[in-house]
Amino acid sequence: MAASPEIAPAVRSTVDKWSGDGGSAGGTCVVVDISEVNSVDMAAVIAAQHNVGLAGVGSANGTLQLPDVWLPDSSTWLVRLKTLAPGFTPTDGGSVARSPVVAAMPEPLAESLGWPDKKVGWADLLKQITTGTGLRTGIVEPTRDAAGLSGLLSLAAAAATAGGSAPQAQTAALRSLAIGRSALRDDLVAKFPQASDAASLASGLNVAPLSEEDVIAYNAKKPPVPLAALYVEPTPAPLDYPFAIMPGVDPAKTAAAEAVHEALDSGAFRNLLGAQGLRSPDGTWGAGFVAPTGAPSPAGGPPSATPNAGGKAAGGLDPAALDRSLATWTAVTAPGRMLAVMDVSGSMLEEVPEADNATRMAVTLAAAQAGLNLFDDSWALGLWTFSTRLDGNKDWRQLVPIGPLSSNRPQMLGALKTISPKPDGDTGLYDTLLAAYKAVQDEWAADRVNSIVMFTDGKNDDDNGINEQTLLAQLKDLADPRRPIQVIILGIGSGVDEGQLKRITSVTGGGVFVTKDPTKIGDIFLKALALRPAAPR
Repeated sequence: MAASPEIAPAVRSTVDKWSGDGGSAGGTCVVVDISEVNSVDMAAVIAAQHNVGLAGVGSANGTLQLPDVWLPDSSTWLVRLKTLAPGFTPTDGGSVARSPVVAAMPEPLAESLGWPDKKVGWADLLKQITTGTGLRTGIVEPTRDAAGLSGLLSLAAAAATAGGSAPQAQTAALRSLAIGRSALRDDLVAKFPQASDAASLASGLNVAPLSEEDVIAYNAKKPPVPLAALYVEPTPAPLDYPFAIMPGVDPAKTAAAEAVHEALDSGAFRNLLGAQGLRSPDGTWGAGFVAPTGAPSPAGGPPSATPNAGGKAAGGLDPAALDRSLATWTAVTAPGRMLAVMDVSGSMLEEVPEADNATRMAVTLAAAQAGLNLFDDSWALGLWTFSTRLDGNKDWRQLVPIGPLSSNRPQMLGALKTISPKPDGDTGLYDTLLAAYKAVQDEWAADRVNSIVMFTDGKNDDDNGINEQTLLAQLKDLADPRRPIQVIILGIGSGVDEGQLKRITSVTGGGVFVTKDPTKIGDIFLKALALRPAAPR
């Protein structure tokens, strides 16, 4: 057996006693070897066996062997593997333990939100995350961690209730989580405040989806600032520890595995789980369980379905929903290499009544500065402006070359503050877009999503530049499917020719987003960000 590390001690103790008491299957003595293996590592081994790749999981560890029985922390691993590998058909799959997924938060901050008396919903957390309240969020990489994935699914579901603003809410939440993400659970929890003073509480991690067992283990170490476990509603899919007998195991070993599973269905095992900070499959707990403040019993949602029951698992989770959430996460958080190109033609001086008569330029720049905060230091960004004859005979001017935000973030912020429209400038859109495409293609990066994001309030009206037919023909010649560049054009106001812009992106790939109300530029930027594909492998 390969078991998730947090449950392995309880399993080993129970199985050792069962074996010592003469445990057998059909009269045959059974020897059980139990190894502690992180679920993501075993998932990589199984994926490699079936010649598939799980997003974010990476290559298999060459020292790990395929077990007869796998006890991962969540059925979501089984669902992900089965979705990609039809030959992966484990049997049994019944849950042997449970740990609810909670929102972990430093106790002083939780108390400021009314904990433990006040119930908190995912919609409440989503609002805190996406409205610039300064809530520092984090997550263990959801492609590699089942609790992180469960939290991601819950936030995505909360965003879906936001009506017309759902895509923006989801993208803002994902970017906020991505900025504070960690590849390892230990790295994430180390970001929580290590002192109780106001400065430490303000600068440390404020909230992250973790398992209840994670919170119990963290608090058992008596940290300076304990964590509160917020049992956020609607209830996320819990970690459900399925007992999965691997496909191809011979009948004798299958019978032995089934006998072992029966041995784990006991009061003694339930109490051992409690000592490890885990619950029974029904969401109640045994002796030795140190319940977090406010912990309900039972908890964690309805009992999990087996992964072969009606195509659903982990509390009835739809595999398609799981796959969609992971794809969106990968697309939005994939390291990006982006050239932002901003229109500074004279029409950008027009006032916007909905923004207290600020100019279109001012509204757009405010949105750009807010958008810059969504990108972490793994991104590479550059900045151009364009009109007509902006730099000699060129319609564009480079303000910041494309470079890592880890070093050029101050340059980007400084350059945005210097931008002002050219009062008599027209819109040299075609010449600029062609030059931008060539510039991004010249230094195309294989490990990133390469894109151009153009902000404009008009259509091409440069009599001295190339025409649409020439632009489209040259873009077709330049386009290389092995080195894709996505062109996203954000149109502002009523002067935009949406058809003209869509003809461009039909050649390059990407999308056109137009709003008549310039104050909505931030919203359509988030929609555009969600459109980005995953980085090439």
